[in-house]
Amino acid sequence: MALITVAVGILTDDEGRVLVTRRAASAHQGGLWEFPGGKVESGESVIDALARELKEELGLEVEHSEPFMVVDHDYGDKQVRLEVCRVLAWRGAPRGLEGQPMAWQPPAQLQDWAFPAANIPILAGLLAD
Repeated sequence: MALITVAVGILTDDEGRVLVTRRAASAHQGGLWEFPGGKVESGESVIDALARELKEELGLEVEHSEPFMVVDHDYGDKQVRLEVCRVLAWRGAPRGLEGQPMAWQPPAQLQDWAFPAANIPILAGLLAD
């Protein structure tokens, strides 16, 4: 089974809330909330993939990001490596360009939301900050 590398962005607003989006019902882990991002394409760096995905999904221009954590998870039918970055500066106002619902929430409020299992360590890391 091939490992899929995913670039994930943590965007935090001035009130300490983080941005989450809901996966399309037809997607793997569909209907669950997640931190935005997407698959790293062949030959693409994590930083480049993150910038591309946030532009395609949210209409944002990433200006500065830094590594936060790496999460490896085996779903049984799919293995993923989430390369998680804090997005420290961006241009634009996020909007769901693919029709996905979005929400800004304090990390503590997200503990009862339904996330893919691979996202749980990210939430734990945010709560520990």
